[in-house]
Amino acid sequence: MTRNSSSRLTRRGFALGALATTGVTAACGNGVGSSGAATIDARVNATLSQMYSLYPNTRTLSDNSTGMLIMPLVTEAGFIVGGGYGRGSLRIDGATVDYYSTVKGNAGLQIGVQQYAHVLFFMTEDALSTFRRSTGWTAGADIGYVVKDKGETLTTDTNTLTSPILAAVFGQAGLQIGASLEGSKYTRIIP
Repeated sequence: MTRNSSSRLTRRGFALGALATTGVTAACGNGVGSSGAATIDARVNATLSQMYSLYPNTRTLSDNSTGMLIMPLVTEAGFIVGGGYGRGSLRIDGATVDYYSTVKGNAGLQIGVQQYAHVLFFMTEDALSTFRRSTGWTAGADIGYVVKDKGETLTTDTNTLTSPILAAVFGQAGLQIGASLEGSKYTRIIP
């Protein structure tokens, strides 16, 4: 019986190690250790092109927004306790004005790894100013989604369009189901 118990521990340890390795490996492509601003800007440009191509209605949102935060790649991994990380840029009138990282931590019944891109559209000057003035802005449940969960386009009714911050979450890949920005913390960085 002792031999069986140690055998299970070894398998459990192996499974946990494999999951941790998968998370670390997945995080390699999210901008950590990149060569800086030029790499982030190139990824942001590619992300915007993909979004406009897949969801043409987002171009109108872009034109009407006071600013956009573009996160080209966020990697999340979890096994009971999980977290996520990504880097991107804030653009106003098409020009990059700041760089940001996003960090997300959570606990609960979860297992898996996923990657996705997202764009926050600041639809009012007040929402953009509040975001830029904060030392660490956290996304709440008040964000309206225009694209969410495997690219499913949500109805853009008048309630959604009057939200001060709208989000497009797309390009999801991985083993977890769905992506939510609630609880994500954004902090200004120097790449």
